[in-house]
Amino acid sequence: MRAYPRWVLYASLLGALLLGLLPLPELLQPVRPYWLALVLAYWLIEDPDRVGLGFAFLLGLVADLAYGSLLGEQALRLVILAFIVQRFRARLRFFPIYQQALTLGALLLNDRIVSAGLRLALGEPTLPASFWIAPVVGMLLWPVVYVLLDALRIGRWRR
Repeated sequence: MRAYPRWVLYASLLGALLLGLLPLPELLQPVRPYWLALVLAYWLIEDPDRVGLGFAFLLGLVADLAYGSLLGEQALRLVILAFIVQRFRARLRFFPIYQQALTLGALLLNDRIVSAGLRLALGEPTLPASFWIAPVVGMLLWPVVYVLLDALRIGRWRR
């Protein structure tokens, strides 16, 4: 694997965090893709030596603080996603991009189920039906995210 500057990893995750904070109209808010999960999944597939479960947990804690959610909620969701991606990394890495997108859609749907379960356990109100559209949006965005991050990672850093 060709070495890339570490700032690419951190800048992409910061960008995903900021995209999650970007204000959206009330109508579009429930369909916001889980940007952190998409970017984290990319790095889990492409660079498992630098990104793992501990990294996902710390990233989730940062996201909890940034988004103002229950401390540990994002961390739990990202660790579950990271565990599944790591478990099936060898297969995922060699899937064509459309199969990766379908797999990421299933992982994002699983994330929504975990989130809904946490809300149910905490006695929070149920979420609107549009809450379940976000995994489809994330699945459709996966090829774009993958190609952009791959271009950044494989860029010409050495001359």
